[in-house]
Amino acid sequence: MTHLVQDSSKAIYSLAFKTLLSLAMAALPALVVATILGITLVTAVDEAKRDFERAMSASRRLADIRVLVEKELGLVSRIPAELDLKNVDRYAQQIINVGLRINAEIGALVSDERISSFENARKARIVRNEMTYTAAEVIEAAGSFAQTTALELVNGPYESGSNRLASLFVTMEENVDKIVERARRDLNDSSQLAWRLTPVALAAAVLAVAFGFWMIRRYFIRPVLDLTGSVVRICESGELNVAPGLSRRLDEIGTLSNSFNLMIADLAEARRNLIARSEEINVQYERLSVAVNNMPQGLCMFDGEQNLIISNRRYAEIYGIDPSEFEPGAPLSAILERRAAVTINYEGAEDLVGELLAAVGNREAWHRTSELADGRVIAVSHRPIPNGGSLAIHEDITDRRKAEARIEHLAHYDALTDLPNRGLFREDVDRALSSVERGAALAVLCLDLDHFKQVNDTLGHPIGDALLQAVAERIRSCVRPTDRIARLGGDEFAIVQIPVDQPVDCISLASRLIARIAEPYDLNGHQIVIGASVGIALAPGDGRDFDRLLKGADMALYRAKQDARGTYRFFESEMDARMQARRGLELDLRKALALGEFELFYQPLIHLGTNRVTCFEALLRWRHPERGFVMPDDFIPLAEEIGLIGSIGAWVLKKACNEALNWPGDIAVAVNLSALQFKNGRVVLDVISALGESGLPARRLELEITETVLLRDTEATMVTLTQLKDLGTRIAMDDFGTGYSSLGYLQKFPFDKIKIDRTFVKDLLDKPESIAIVRAVSGLGNALGITTTAEGVETVGQLQKLRLEGCTEVQGYLFSKPRPAHELGSLLVQLDDRAKTAA
Repeated sequence: MTHLVQDSSKAIYSLAFKTLLSLAMAALPALVVATILGITLVTAVDEAKRDFERAMSASRRLADIRVLVEKELGLVSRIPAELDLKNVDRYAQQIINVGLRINAEIGALVSDERISSFENARKARIVRNEMTYTAAEVIEAAGSFAQTTALELVNGPYESGSNRLASLFVTMEENVDKIVERARRDLNDSSQLAWRLTPVALAAAVLAVAFGFWMIRRYFIRPVLDLTGSVVRICESGELNVAPGLSRRLDEIGTLSNSFNLMIADLAEARRNLIARSEEINVQYERLSVAVNNMPQGLCMFDGEQNLIISNRRYAEIYGIDPSEFEPGAPLSAILERRAAVTINYEGAEDLVGELLAAVGNREAWHRTSELADGRVIAVSHRPIPNGGSLAIHEDITDRRKAEARIEHLAHYDALTDLPNRGLFREDVDRALSSVERGAALAVLCLDLDHFKQVNDTLGHPIGDALLQAVAERIRSCVRPTDRIARLGGDEFAIVQIPVDQPVDCISLASRLIARIAEPYDLNGHQIVIGASVGIALAPGDGRDFDRLLKGADMALYRAKQDARGTYRFFESEMDARMQARRGLELDLRKALALGEFELFYQPLIHLGTNRVTCFEALLRWRHPERGFVMPDDFIPLAEEIGLIGSIGAWVLKKACNEALNWPGDIAVAVNLSALQFKNGRVVLDVISALGESGLPARRLELEITETVLLRDTEATMVTLTQLKDLGTRIAMDDFGTGYSSLGYLQKFPFDKIKIDRTFVKDLLDKPESIAIVRAVSGLGNALGITTTAEGVETVGQLQKLRLEGCTEVQGYLFSKPRPAHELGSLLVQLDDRAKTAA
């Protein structure tokens, strides 16, 4: 077939070529005349057109230049009257921009010698340079507030240059007019020539066309008509017969005839193949039918008359109808009535059918969901199709709706205990609060489990989850049907009690809850005993909205856990005041470091052998602009709780090292480290940064830790302490003797110093037990080569006793209270004088 198409194409191209060749030979004389005429006219017209376009372009440029010159003149004239230098600078920038455009336009204009002679072009450039220079002088004079000078320059040199430039433009306009006149004259001459040659060209063209038609009819049209007759006979008879006679020709007509005969033969073969492939088409149809009938959705299609075209088995199965009732051609109304009769058990079936028919008739896409009599939910998606019909997809979404309902439930209920969550509890409380407006009362109880974290940590989260479920069941057994329970998160629950005879009902419920939850649990072979603390807020006395009541109950719960655990507390107004005060202190503390409100005080440590100061302990103070001095015991625990201790501790290290560098001799500085500084893992880097920034030798820095540090992740803490000691710093254990395992830690890590807690020093002269402890610690330190420091020395008697027991250093108010850094110089002088006197 490809070869046939190629031969036919070649023959058609050959015929076309010969036709064109015949016309060309016949029309050659006319073509010669027309060519001469065309060349003459085109040359003259093109030349006149170029001249005219050049003149128009020059005329436009001259107009643009005049406008720009006027604009520049207006800007320059405005400058002498301007006293605001910002406006002068703005005008100057505009003058520069306009000047650049004027120069560019003049350059383009004078490039054509017919518009401007070389001399005029030179003069125009000179005048523009003079105007630009004068404009610059005007700007400079205005910038120096020499307004008179600027005005004289504008009215003198600048305006003179503008006038000279205008005269040059007049000369250029005259040249433009001459070019336009010459172009008009040339066009007139060309027109007259065209009128003389046109009759000759027309006569030659008529003769050529006549000759060409004669050749085409003889050699091409008649054979093609013969071939066309063969095509008509095939169309009328339907018989694919070849065209006789023409195929014997050796020219292009013969080639076309042969191609036509071959095409007829191919068509006959194609007809036979089409008949043979009809069975394959039937197979494909069967496959399509299988696919449609096995769709999980029901499908039905209707034509423009709303008669059924096709439907699958699933469509009949969804509505429980025999598929034979949905034969092609069935009206939509009859199908809808049959569906309604089978699946709808109410009298509105006719209304539903009418509604659906109206919706289909609107020729719009729609989606609707309906519930059948057996509870199943069917979603119908309807789409109109181009032929006026429609296509509908029916899907049973019952399972999907159940899943959505489950998701909706999970959005409002706790997945573990199936109790309402915080969001649903808020809605319950808000609804209950509406009864408060009518004179009733309600209570919100917050319940938190005691020792629940230990259960999770020791027995694992699966046991913890089972315990929470058991607790939820016990809470359910304690409340009335009108009360609502919720799990707020973790091991915290809440109850809204309505109505309530306060406070009797609240106390009764809280007591029941505490007693019931405290009963032992047997979970997977584990005997578990926990407790519960309860906080109670009453409405309307403690608040009339959810957030305030829950906040009050939470503060009461906090008090209950602080006081004793396993008990209940009612909200009191001073609780809120304390929380507000704590919040205010927290906000001030977050700003204190940035505002420079922290300050270091120093207390000396005296060596009992030399009576000299060996070290100053850095003690943090907060000088608040309104609160005054805030002691560490009031804000350090809060700083640890809110995560600020790391940045505060780093600041103390740097400040102490920088100030210690100014002390005489090898006096060291001792800095206390919080357990949380070890937890965040930055303490080593903070120490390195402080030493590096200050230049203080590491041996002059002592780092004091308490036993609390060693109780947290002992292995990691020991690694950190080793790294600090490797830096050259000295490590001291503070408050020695107050913990449970202090002696064990002395064996695990080579401390440089142990500090005897002030509680033992305070009773040193009154209690033999304190003397024994001090003696034992001093002896242990001397045996291990560890310095021992006694804290809280306030009397001479305590000092003498510590000296007798072999203590190495002492610290306390007997020698000095903590002093700011600027007082340490005078303090050292006083202590040195005292040491000399004692010696």
